[in-house]
Amino acid sequence: MDGLTLATLNTLPADEAIARLTGLYEHSPWVVERALKDRPFQSVAQFKAALARAVRSAPRADQVALVRAHPELAGRAAIDGKLTAESTGEQHRAGLTRCTPEEFARLHELNAAYNARFGWPFILAVRGAHGRGLTPPQIIGEFESRLDQPADIELGECLRQIDRIAELRLNDLLDSHPARGLAVLDLADELARHSDSPDDLTVMWLTEAHRAAGRLVAQWMRDFGFDEVREDAVGNIIGRYRASLDGAPVLLTGSHFDTVRNAGRYDGRLGFLAPMVAVRELAAAGKRLPFDLDVIAFADEEGVRFGSTFLGSSAVAGQFDARVLDARDAQGMTGREAMLGAGLDPERIAEAAYSAHSAGKPIKGFVEIHIEQGPVLLDHDLPVGVVTSINGSVRYRLSFKGLASHAGTTPMGTRRDAALAAAEFALAVEKRCARELHLVGTVGILEVPGGSINVVPGNCDCTLDVRAPGDAQRDAAVADLLAIADEIAARRNVTLCKQLLLRAAAAPCDQAWQDRWAAGIDRLGLPVFRLPSGAGHDAMRMADLCPQAMLFVRCGHNGISHHPLEMLTADDAELAVTLFLDLLDHC
Repeated sequence: MDGLTLATLNTLPADEAIARLTGLYEHSPWVVERALKDRPFQSVAQFKAALARAVRSAPRADQVALVRAHPELAGRAAIDGKLTAESTGEQHRAGLTRCTPEEFARLHELNAAYNARFGWPFILAVRGAHGRGLTPPQIIGEFESRLDQPADIELGECLRQIDRIAELRLNDLLDSHPARGLAVLDLADELARHSDSPDDLTVMWLTEAHRAAGRLVAQWMRDFGFDEVREDAVGNIIGRYRASLDGAPVLLTGSHFDTVRNAGRYDGRLGFLAPMVAVRELAAAGKRLPFDLDVIAFADEEGVRFGSTFLGSSAVAGQFDARVLDARDAQGMTGREAMLGAGLDPERIAEAAYSAHSAGKPIKGFVEIHIEQGPVLLDHDLPVGVVTSINGSVRYRLSFKGLASHAGTTPMGTRRDAALAAAEFALAVEKRCARELHLVGTVGILEVPGGSINVVPGNCDCTLDVRAPGDAQRDAAVADLLAIADEIAARRNVTLCKQLLLRAAAAPCDQAWQDRWAAGIDRLGLPVFRLPSGAGHDAMRMADLCPQAMLFVRCGHNGISHHPLEMLTADDAELAVTLFLDLLDHC
């Protein structure tokens, strides 16, 4: 396999190329054969996408056969020495040949239960997101978490794991390893050592862990070659990589380093770690840009401690909400007291704001790299996507009030059941919002205060959260749903109280910056996929200051986020850095 390159693969006769890649998909050369029909490939990423597309476009019978071609983890084939060389190396690297007797017994139990449920072996890329190998306890945890999934969902996950196995094997064959992406993941691991909790990752604004994390980011920036590193009045960490000429404009990028409780490692943090790795490469090469580049690690976006959502980016955008200073955390400390205790001066918050021409420098725009925090890219087998808009949201609390009565003696036709009114409304939300692309509606809380098993519910409270890429689309849906709620209440002879909790405007992404992201993706030969963001991001506040646009990066585990299972592969992180460097070259 010496000397195998993408250029070689593009020119080899098909039968020879298939032979060179024979171990990529376990006992299934048809995948490579179908993918090679799309040659020539502009990048390794494009070839990987073609392989995944070949798997997804295959008939279900072929997909199941592909899954069944793989061995069980620590199963009979491994014991008998009948694994392929690739599988042998992967299982050995993950420590499956060195399991404790208890781990070995548990894996056999899980293998039996999984095969009985699904009819195929459990598939997991045991080299993991970093490519260095998962531990047996990690593998057992993955096994247990997937055992109860519906069959179609689990088949899709098995196919994605097979694609990941093939990706890692292809990296080995081409001697093409994601050094930049590994650097991002390693930095995220190191940063995650600072937490407010010993049991999980929780970092809230201006706690000791938060301050330590900020200091670490600042030190990395200095080590990586940033020319200026500073902390502003609210704790944002800002590194500037100077332009080749004085007086040049400035491009802003970044995201937040605070977290939710029991968080994952990449939400927010990818958005400044990937640009930092890019700057390290620029500095090492002595390359300067025609503009200043400011990478901002925003101090607070989640607002867990003081309810101060987007605090860091709001301060930079000149939109800081001073009410945060009087808000109190769970221990009764005010935001002002927390700032003073951290050595920050509340009287200097205004100095954190960038003006439209900060220090005489026009601001080119703000770009943010972020994990998707959802399953759309994963479902489309795409590593990246261009964000079109950050959805605006409207939230209400609705309280239905009927009449509590005896469950045994109250006839069905005379009941004033508040819970059924709320339940009917929840179904109406699903039906109305399913009618339009990118419109989503959620009844996230549905509760009967003081409910009892033998009492017809007299009160029921629920919430409504409606989001859409545009305010007009969202507001039309909200108006319809509130009218439906009124109609349900009247028909069921219950009263309804509606309380507006939040109205946040959508933030459309700048078309020119969207197109710059898209052009970079196209240069890699990947499909350009555009999608809205259902979650809020710092880019929403930065839109008050300058044009903004976001790049989404695929995250695993069905797109789960705000959770320890949040996952990003080194290869996808590599693409994020590559696309960011490309953006810098073309803006």
